[in-house]
Amino acid sequence: MKIHEYQAKELFTKFNVAIPKGIPVFSVEEAVQAAEELGGKVWVVKAQIHAGGRGKGGGVKVAKSIDEVKKLSSEILGMTLITHQTGPDGRLVKRLLIEEGINIDRELYVGITLDRVSGKNVIMVSTEGGMEIEKVASETPEKIIKEIIEPELGLQSFQARKLAFALNLRDTQLKNAVKFLTALYNVYLQTDASLAEINPLVVTKEGEVLALDAKMNFDDNAIFRHPDILEYRDLDEEDPLEIEASKYNLNYIKLDGNVGCMVNGAGLAMATMDIIKLAGGEPANFLDVGGTANKTTVSNGFKIILSDKNVKAILINIFGGIVRCDRVAQGVIDAAKELDINVPIVIRLEGTNAIEAGKLLKESGVDFMVAGSLKDAAKKVTAVLKS
Repeated sequence: MKIHEYQAKELFTKFNVAIPKGIPVFSVEEAVQAAEELGGKVWVVKAQIHAGGRGKGGGVKVAKSIDEVKKLSSEILGMTLITHQTGPDGRLVKRLLIEEGINIDRELYVGITLDRVSGKNVIMVSTEGGMEIEKVASETPEKIIKEIIEPELGLQSFQARKLAFALNLRDTQLKNAVKFLTALYNVYLQTDASLAEINPLVVTKEGEVLALDAKMNFDDNAIFRHPDILEYRDLDEEDPLEIEASKYNLNYIKLDGNVGCMVNGAGLAMATMDIIKLAGGEPANFLDVGGTANKTTVSNGFKIILSDKNVKAILINIFGGIVRCDRVAQGVIDAAKELDINVPIVIRLEGTNAIEAGKLLKESGVDFMVAGSLKDAAKKVTAVLKS
């Protein structure tokens, strides 16, 4: 689950992570009131959407008067903001963050996530703050310094100092950076986050170390432990099909292709998408129906897949381990007849009772294309698209 910048900063405040003063608003009038409440002579008007690159897209502006706050707020609020992460359709801006201007000396980067190679959390820092970290990683990887955190020990003081030194911080700046990193790791750990990213992390001319931006993602499997964070969920920022899929406990992510995928198991789903690509096709989605693929889950899966107008064919790839293939096949047959599906369906079933499942499919009266292997399934589904 993702949350907005201002929501992440609310969490930061609870865990003593240093941030600039700011107020979230939902109208131009509230924006003006917020600027007056914050005081000062400079404010930053920031669009709040679940995507990076807001500044480049025109969603972050500096105002040097209350009148300018009003003007910029009216321009940004209600705009369709397009960034490298939103895609060409962009996102409608429905809320803003009005933040105090600060005296920036340097812009840095810090991120915390799970390192899947070591199976441990990793803190990454870089002197290249404000840039896209993916670009830094590809062009100048030596500028990203990583520190693996042992789970039984947590972030140690010497590690925080090592990272601060790597950012060329000294004296007061170093002390504040150590305090900042320790607090940031604490909020990451205590909230079951999957990502905590600050870009840029800024050092002020007064020596303060502040989170100028804030991005946090959370582990969906642990969110039940954090009802306060779940309240931050903004359905306007999520794909409608993904929201619908979550109602049926289906793991669905919309993609840009035209081959709808229905698979049981996340690893098998990833492999299925890969082999579709290798066969020359483009997967339209990731859809894991779980280990209990039956008529209900298959029917709901069909409904979600077919709601995507780009889908021109469907590939069903089920491995019968716990679930029996003949039961899955019957579920597919029943769902296909009830929903009157008018796109080609390629099915590959392997595992428990796969032979019986194949017989059911052939005798169903539904024009399924049955594949003997995953490679065969991918070839069949891409061939039918070309024809």
